[in-house]
Amino acid sequence: MGGLAGVESTARRGSERCCDPTQVPPALSVTGLRKAYGSVQALRGVDLEIGTGELFGLLGPNGAGKSTLVKVACGLVRPSAGAVDVCGCPAGSPGAHAALGYLAELFRFPDWCSADELLGLHQELTGSMGGASERRALLELVELGHVPDRRVGAMSKGMQQRLGLAQALIGDPKLLLLDEPTSALDPSGRHTVRALLERLRERGVSVLLNSHLLSEVELVCDRVAIINGGEVVAAGTPEQLSRAGGVEVETASGWRTFADGTRDDVPRIVRELVNDGEEVFGVRVLTSTLEDAYLEAVGRAPATPAGAEAGA
Repeated sequence: MGGLAGVESTARRGSERCCDPTQVPPALSVTGLRKAYGSVQALRGVDLEIGTGELFGLLGPNGAGKSTLVKVACGLVRPSAGAVDVCGCPAGSPGAHAALGYLAELFRFPDWCSADELLGLHQELTGSMGGASERRALLELVELGHVPDRRVGAMSKGMQQRLGLAQALIGDPKLLLLDEPTSALDPSGRHTVRALLERLRERGVSVLLNSHLLSEVELVCDRVAIINGGEVVAAGTPEQLSRAGGVEVETASGWRTFADGTRDDVPRIVRELVNDGEEVFGVRVLTSTLEDAYLEAVGRAPATPAGAEAGA
């Protein structure tokens, strides 16, 4: 469960940092990570790095290795080879646990527990000394400040999800690992979580977001890595992965395609066509979406052509 409840025996204390004070290490550094379960290779040499205050999306089909990567970062699974550091500390070490917050996709809090009581319990589990002021601030942050005494059993799914985010933030972690944090939320709830993630970015908190909702990842993440078969098969910003797909121009003689064209080329293309005597009726700038890039990366070609950005 959240707040690294799966490793509750390890207390998160602010003094338990093994990072070099003269420099700021990456929030998460993964180098040559391999994990084998018998003959099954779950991870095959994964390399990635998440900087301070960066929102990083982790995408991939079921069985790609995403959960294994998260478990290694949490210290719940030992790697077969390679290294994982959290804020400069080896994964699984007290310093790494002190810097890390976690919210699983499937979690269950006791129905009888109030929001304030739940956060108090996790403060004890993590060794946080924040007290009532920390609990109030976290409930306000996730827009539950008006219901500190409401029982979990009386909360909607969206409220419980936000409460889970609050407990993952106990102890002021520098890195959050979030597994499908918006999957059970309605559009309003997803907007609330996106706004929260953006506020965390402003505070310098880094987030590894594991999600199947590509539209959410595209909206909020600074960079994305796509994992398939235990390997990183594509990585970059959403804009880099969602590359331009050419320009189509509707003329009197039919549609003309300029495969290497971009939005910036449109005025020149239209001008040249008009100078050549063509009548131009419309222009479409073709772009691939993050979904197109994902399907291509995992070996499933998109069923439809790239999307179009229409213009007169």
